[in-house]
Amino acid sequence: MPQTPTERCPVPPPGSQGIDEILAAARARLRRLDPEQAHLACRRGALLVDIRPAGQRAAHGTVPGALAVERNVLEWRFDPRCPARLPQAVDYDVPVVVLCQEGYTSSLAAAALQDLGLHRATDVAGGFAAWHIAGLPTLGPTTPLRPSSAAHPVNAGRAPR
Repeated sequence: MPQTPTERCPVPPPGSQGIDEILAAARARLRRLDPEQAHLACRRGALLVDIRPAGQRAAHGTVPGALAVERNVLEWRFDPRCPARLPQAVDYDVPVVVLCQEGYTSSLAAAALQDLGLHRATDVAGGFAAWHIAGLPTLGPTTPLRPSSAAHPVNAGRAPR
């Protein structure tokens, strides 16, 4: 008889939390914005920070004016105490609206920024997908360059003689 995913799950260590609990705790601290509210906040001066990897931004598109800061360096770029901070990370009162693809990772990231003291950090509920569906401004997606199928791979990209 096949096992269900929960039957295969090891017993968690005492005091640990599952991702659903961690996400719920992060979101309980945020005043999440729907895409329209986020767009308005940006028009009023909030920084929209797109934490998606470059490949995701290329595949799905971007928001004009959004600051691309991948998730793996976010805290270093926004901690006003850190020498690696961005010029926009001037103090702890900077309004930051974090955007990911669907609004999950952005909640965890916004909570991490709040842990740094950026008390106005929040995220976009539904992420870029919801922003796009709402008809708000986007650019792209960009299509990767592919060699012509008519050219042999060795000759692709060379000017004809």
